[in-house]
Amino acid sequence: MVDKLKISSIAESGNASATFQALLNPESLSHEVGITYTDDPCKNQQTQGNNGKKVELSGYESETLKFDILMDATGVVEQKKAKSIGDQLKSLKKVTYDYSGKQHEPNKVKIFWGTLTFQGRLSSMSVSYTLFDTSGTPLRAKVNLSFKGYLSEEEREAQAKKSSPDLTHLVEFKAGDTLPQLCEKIYRDSRYYPDVARVNKLASVRHIRPGTRLYFPPLVR
Repeated sequence: MVDKLKISSIAESGNASATFQALLNPESLSHEVGITYTDDPCKNQQTQGNNGKKVELSGYESETLKFDILMDATGVVEQKKAKSIGDQLKSLKKVTYDYSGKQHEPNKVKIFWGTLTFQGRLSSMSVSYTLFDTSGTPLRAKVNLSFKGYLSEEEREAQAKKSSPDLTHLVEFKAGDTLPQLCEKIYRDSRYYPDVARVNKLASVRHIRPGTRLYFPPLVR
């Protein structure tokens, strides 16, 4: 069975509160990352024989993820329960677009497809209706989606810091990784893995999904 792209809204607890599953997978994905730099005029006073500017790291830009999904209500594409284009869009907007009264902002979402895991928020949605029945009811639609990556304050700080057991780390868990191995790499001691599991609220240390971002706090000495 082919895995379908899923978009899950994330509650304050960190758990998925609602999930939208694409009827048809995207034909392509665009994933963009960026880094910004600053050139301080006070630090860029050119000296003889030095015509270049000194640039310093300003920060990491939010990642962006863009893709199109197709919606169909003709009956050609098999569905467990037939849904109109309007109902499919309503389900998608509930997860990605609607305002969360509890969080006082649009939902944070996680997108899963194959080896991809992306955490962020919807930045734009554009719907093109491509087929209608005789009454004008849409039967097919193409939805263009764009998401901006989202990191918590702890995750942003961890991403910008250099490698050290005394600093915070943010690590993306990959296939073949184990929590004890990652603790050995970061802390030089695998025995910290139960503490890391507790901080990340992991239900199991043996079944961590590839793509999961793990927070490794600094050692307390």
